[in-house]
Amino acid sequence: MRFRDRRVAGELLAAQLTGRELTDPVVLGLPRGGVPVAFEVARRLGAPLDVLVVRKLGVPFQPELGMGAIGESGVRVLNPEVVRAARVTDDEIARVESSERTELERRAAVYRAGRAPVPLAGRTAVVVDDGIATGGTARAALQVARAYGAHEVVLAVPVAPPEIIADLARVADQIVCLQQPADLYAVGAWYRDFSPVPDGDVVRLLTESVSWAHPVGDPPVDEIDIVDRDMRLPGDLVVPAGASGVVVFAHGSGSSRHSPRNRAVAAMLNQAGLGTLLFDLLTPDESVDRGNVFDVPRLAARLQSATAWVLGRFPDLPIGYFGASTGAAAALWAAGEPDTAVSVVVSRGGRPDLAGHRLGAVRAPTLLIVGGADPVVLDLNREAEGLLRCERRLEIVPGATHLFEEPGALDEVARLAANWFAHHFRETREGL
Repeated sequence: MRFRDRRVAGELLAAQLTGRELTDPVVLGLPRGGVPVAFEVARRLGAPLDVLVVRKLGVPFQPELGMGAIGESGVRVLNPEVVRAARVTDDEIARVESSERTELERRAAVYRAGRAPVPLAGRTAVVVDDGIATGGTARAALQVARAYGAHEVVLAVPVAPPEIIADLARVADQIVCLQQPADLYAVGAWYRDFSPVPDGDVVRLLTESVSWAHPVGDPPVDEIDIVDRDMRLPGDLVVPAGASGVVVFAHGSGSSRHSPRNRAVAAMLNQAGLGTLLFDLLTPDESVDRGNVFDVPRLAARLQSATAWVLGRFPDLPIGYFGASTGAAAALWAAGEPDTAVSVVVSRGGRPDLAGHRLGAVRAPTLLIVGGADPVVLDLNREAEGLLRCERRLEIVPGATHLFEEPGALDEVARLAANWFAHHFRETREGL
């Protein structure tokens, strides 16, 4: 059976997906031809539509052989077996990634037209294309969606060869494929109308889809107290249903749980299916003394008390730290304790240098986010990155100053943090 066009193919795919148990689905079209198909799937499911921009990383001397893939927000997945067999060095991987990332960012900027990606953490990612010939791009897309923290990854395509579907079944949780011809020479041969899809159509379809996407409701806030010795430190706990982990916030520069920037980031993490705890690291009397803001060991001890409280209430959920300014130093100090329960750390405009020698003891994967227009803090974070011995990454938000007050800057922080937390929470739960 040949499909009349991509719209009809999408309607037929949607009919096969309707009724399946898909947890909070997000439909991801592979640009450009996959987006019109994905549009119909998303419309029928009433789900958000987004593009999944990926680039395959080819072995330098044999580019058609994939050794991994990259996505937005610095996401990278590698095939260690291919890297090892091809004897590709870290420098060679970095050069290939740099080249491919330039093109990825260019395409993402065109397709998104200023829109932020839909968070995938804790949700079902339905990856859609108009057909598959070799499977390289589809495999990369599935791996990148998983790295973004998707709870489940589903591949939905109108047509693909059976041997490719069998191979991709090792990467996807579910596959829906309407036609599996043994003699598929070209995807376009299975369509009566296989006209090229302009970039403008991709942008238009993404814009139109906003009208039916249902936002996730705000989960309730639980007002709690963290007891540290004889002190009670008030906090606000939010744990969405099915949360993949809990992020404990460490504020800095004397701010409290009412910090508008941290509350904004926490709300976006909640929308991504992550629990959050914002609490006061200092009492009102302590906050009067500016020196307490830089008492990193004291702040770290309070953070450890909060961690123990979360563990007692949610023993099966991994815990992460989100630190800002001096709070980032406290987060890293606490993460450097030998008996720490924290599994991942994110720093926003932080002062990791204040953690001093404790940096070398941190084992939790650490993401350092700094504004590109915050040169002093950027230099301090670069130095700290060199002292860390754990998995780490430095992300620079272009044009952002220390407080990330520029339009879209804080959204980018939340997106980077959500992806980092979700990915490493999943690894923790799976014991990787």
